[in-house]
Amino acid sequence: MRVPISWLRDYVDIDLTPEQLAYTLTFGGLEVEEIEYVGKPMPKRAAGEKQAFKTSGIGWDPDKIVVAQILEVGAHPNADRLTLLRLDDGSGVEQTVLTGAPNIFHLKGSGPLAKPIKVAYAREGAVLYDGHKPGWELMTLKRAKIRGVESYSMVCSDKELGISEEHDGIILFPEDAPVGVPLADYIGDVVLTVKTNPNMARNTNIYGIAREVAALTGKPLRPLPLMAQPKMLPGDAPDAFVNVEITNPDLNPRFVAGLITGVTIRPSPYEVQRRLRLAGVRAISNIVDATNYVMLEVGQPLHSFDYSVLKRRSEERGAMSAVRIITRLPKAGETLKTLDGQERKLDPFTILVTDSTGALALGGVMGGAESEISDATVDILLEGAAWEFINIRKTLQAQKLSSEAGYRFSRGIHPAMTVRGVLRGLALMQAWGGGTIASELVDAYAKPAVATSVTVTPEEVERLLGVAIPTDEIVRILKALEFGVTVEERDAKSEERITATTPDHRLDIGEGAIGRADIIEEIARVYGYERIPGTTLADPLPTQRRNVALEREELARDVLAAAGLFEAQTYSLTQPEREARLRDPLADGPYVTLLNPITPERAAMRRTLLAGLLDIAATNLRLRERVALFEIGKVYHPVNGATLPVEPMRAAVVLAGARSEHDWSSGAAEAVGVDFFDVKGVVEQLLARLHVVGVRYVPGVHPTLMPGRAAELKVGDATLGWVGELHPEVRTAFDLPAVPVVVADLDLAVLLERVDERFTLVGVPEYPPVKEDLALLLDDAVPADQVAALIKQTGGATLTEVKLFDVYRGDKLGANKKSLAFSLTYQAPDRTLSGGEVAKLRDKIVKRLEREVGAQIRGA
Repeated sequence: MRVPISWLRDYVDIDLTPEQLAYTLTFGGLEVEEIEYVGKPMPKRAAGEKQAFKTSGIGWDPDKIVVAQILEVGAHPNADRLTLLRLDDGSGVEQTVLTGAPNIFHLKGSGPLAKPIKVAYAREGAVLYDGHKPGWELMTLKRAKIRGVESYSMVCSDKELGISEEHDGIILFPEDAPVGVPLADYIGDVVLTVKTNPNMARNTNIYGIAREVAALTGKPLRPLPLMAQPKMLPGDAPDAFVNVEITNPDLNPRFVAGLITGVTIRPSPYEVQRRLRLAGVRAISNIVDATNYVMLEVGQPLHSFDYSVLKRRSEERGAMSAVRIITRLPKAGETLKTLDGQERKLDPFTILVTDSTGALALGGVMGGAESEISDATVDILLEGAAWEFINIRKTLQAQKLSSEAGYRFSRGIHPAMTVRGVLRGLALMQAWGGGTIASELVDAYAKPAVATSVTVTPEEVERLLGVAIPTDEIVRILKALEFGVTVEERDAKSEERITATTPDHRLDIGEGAIGRADIIEEIARVYGYERIPGTTLADPLPTQRRNVALEREELARDVLAAAGLFEAQTYSLTQPEREARLRDPLADGPYVTLLNPITPERAAMRRTLLAGLLDIAATNLRLRERVALFEIGKVYHPVNGATLPVEPMRAAVVLAGARSEHDWSSGAAEAVGVDFFDVKGVVEQLLARLHVVGVRYVPGVHPTLMPGRAAELKVGDATLGWVGELHPEVRTAFDLPAVPVVVADLDLAVLLERVDERFTLVGVPEYPPVKEDLALLLDDAVPADQVAALIKQTGGATLTEVKLFDVYRGDKLGANKKSLAFSLTYQAPDRTLSGGEVAKLRDKIVKRLEREVGAQIRGA
């Protein structure tokens, strides 16, 4: 939100510099993102001095940019669209100024003006923004001839002075503007861009920020200049100028309406236009500007209806009674043409402002085109309402709308603000447009807000904050924030108790423990976070409990990273077509879809990790010869009849390209590509570090993987996942280059359930091992892991390691035969093994292999 400091000064005295004020607000929870100087002198900094805040803008030279008055608008001798102004700048010497400003062109040739026009005047040498170029490009006024007439100065628009983008006409000041006074002293300002987080929604207005400044600096807060509250009529009052019916109090707790008749539509005073433009809002007319001014100042968005249109609609349907306003949900197929000219289809949840004829406005978001204010409007019905913030947020998203009113309503506005907003709006409309204000307001209050009271003690404040704050200071802070405060004095048996009642502009204070935390947070931020010393925790530490699932998940990450893989984090949002390229049964099912996706490529929640990881691999392989990636994360599978999907944890691994990076030691040798055993080795390392035992690699067929190079991981009857080489068609679908790509897709939840945290640790052996190789000839259908398991089982504890190091198939072996070569390591913890002991154990292993898998010994 853009906050002109001059507007803040209407309600609180400020004796801080803009930088000091920005610092104070930021430490009070309202982060200042930028300080923009509009005419006021910018601070001078020493060379190399860092800025605490982003700073922009321009200072107006007091000797060169002043208030002046136009005495006469004359014709240019050589240009029909230009005029020559006779101008008094307070120097005692009349100036001749050339301009093409359209808003004074009608005075051309009319002679000396009866009432001089006050303007912003820049003398030769003044530094201004170029009003004829896009953006904010500075220029220096220099003497030049334009169509034969010498020009050395100019009268200024908003754009030249940096007030706003408006440059269609020059600024016209009120008649009482002081001639010759430096413009910076007359309208110079500084604008703070303040970030208001959702918990600070009450401060999306000038008065809210002024309240914060008053509390943070100890200055008094001046009250809003509201007119005396008139008689309040209920929504169904028979003699009211409007009847109001609220059909859904949860969505529309309160609706207040006021009436002003006999207004004149005209431009707002320049000071109003200037403030609106500095705040980032376009000035339109006095009535529209009044509603925007109140929204920015008070925080209550208002909406103006042309009352004659409402009466005409009422008469057309034959109603003889007063105008009737109804807030309700849409009827089937109902539409509304909004102020932006769009014909909008209405969602079933969108709350509407209607009459008996049909829809008039999207409640809390945007008005309808038929009843908007026009130049012919004379009578105005002014609406101030409270709306349920979540519903407003849904409407904004569904309608793809953004409005200042919707921004505020979607964060929550207290129903009490409706009356203040309407009273302030009616007073401004009358001040700027004349007219008569009705003697009563219509107030339909279907769901009154309940004030929250929270009790805290100074001891509790000290316990949570670590600093003792006196009771008087706590009370001062809360009262400065407009809490109602009562103090129950301490006696011999109890602590001093402070009860704070939430003011009626706030919806963010909870009840019970949450409410106490909210109140103590308010005390802390106004007292000053920077004043709270660092202390050790005085309370006993809570009982520490392990998060076993998280520990195991992090261990899996560490193991995969230690194996040389880089962790990737891909989007949880995808589109089904992207995952369909895998041909994976996991991706062949219903998806959790978004109602309002940011982009079609992010319209559904992923069902697999592998698709996103392969996309990353494809991108990286354009620049690298080797990629080794893993990801651990959730996937999302809808369940029939359930509101929420299941979210199992999975792990995916992708290895692609060369087995190792090419370096100087590789010479001219061609790089060796990764294969099935590389990814299998990564998975085995993961299983070993997690101490998951009993895992079998079962040859199988998977649509994502190449036939004959895929294996299913099983423990008992449970499937842990798949490993294998990517199918060439899948590789092509992901735009991967023609290099080997091997993958693993694991059900991490099932895997982590089988982690054994009780395992045996073996000390460093004192006695040397005995190593030998064993070559076997056997049928091709016999899995190597089955043979290795038999060898290990038969060798017992003395056989400490079994490693397959060679697989051979060839014509010399015969059809459907293969040769497996294993490296065996024998070692005893208490002695050096003799040759006889090793031979005896080897014979036992061989005999079992011959008996159970038909193996023939080729060599040992």
